[in-house]
Amino acid sequence: MPICTLIAADSFESGIISEVKDRLAAAECSPGALNWLDDAKAVDIMFDGSPSSARSALSDMEDRFDIVVQSGDDRRKMLLVSDMDSTMITVECIDELADYAGIKPEIAAITERAMAGELDFADALTARVALLAGLGEHVIEQCLRERVRPMPGAEILVRTMAGWRAHTVLVSGGFTSFTGPVADMLGFAEVHANVLEIRDGRLTGALAADIVDAATKRAVLHSAADTRQIALGATLAVGDGANDMPMIAAAVSGDGLGVGYHPRPQLAEAANFSIRNNDLTALLYAQGVRPSLWVH
Repeated sequence: MPICTLIAADSFESGIISEVKDRLAAAECSPGALNWLDDAKAVDIMFDGSPSSARSALSDMEDRFDIVVQSGDDRRKMLLVSDMDSTMITVECIDELADYAGIKPEIAAITERAMAGELDFADALTARVALLAGLGEHVIEQCLRERVRPMPGAEILVRTMAGWRAHTVLVSGGFTSFTGPVADMLGFAEVHANVLEIRDGRLTGALAADIVDAATKRAVLHSAADTRQIALGATLAVGDGANDMPMIAAAVSGDGLGVGYHPRPQLAEAANFSIRNNDLTALLYAQGVRPSLWVH
């Protein structure tokens, strides 16, 4: 039986559950039993009907709370593949490096256009990295120490999923200088990212290997699932920008969860679940996991 999970930012307003059940019924999705995951915060509503019809019936309520509609099968995912910047951490690392170089507005504007899908990602990345030529390598450690912070709920999500032996992968269009420490901090088992070329203690303005782009992210998801014989329905992919769309679409097409975290509009259209009102622990509620089972 399909499940509709509602996740409030704080607690549900009076009458919300009745309104949701009425909307489901009107869409020929007969509502059934309630399963409270967290008192007044998160609830499952079982229903009999079309998941797509249920999503359509509730779509205009997504500014009030987060809503995920999915099959009850393979609900607890065995593969997590996630973007890093503005998803697992609160910043875009290349923009922060640019700030130390005194050119943050210039690079941040390119970053935003690339994440919105207005620019080719590889071209935009190459251009931004070139502008960092001459920046001292020590700035990376300084940036990690001063600027890089985990997104709320990130470590709980990753370590809780790892606790039931899900495989966790961090795949980023950013740089290995950041993904390695972030993976260690949050508990990811596998990492893919771009490599900054450094000579004589300074960035050269080039990359030292092939670019990790949208196609790479999708390939990483498929490879991890195939290697571990995990069905795509048991995958969860999460990101925030256009560069994440192919891996999100791959999870969705396989009946897994493709999630936009405070997503740009293009990504929200590709995802089957968007988090707009909560932190990353919403992905544990989406998998039916109560807070008492979270790994802190």
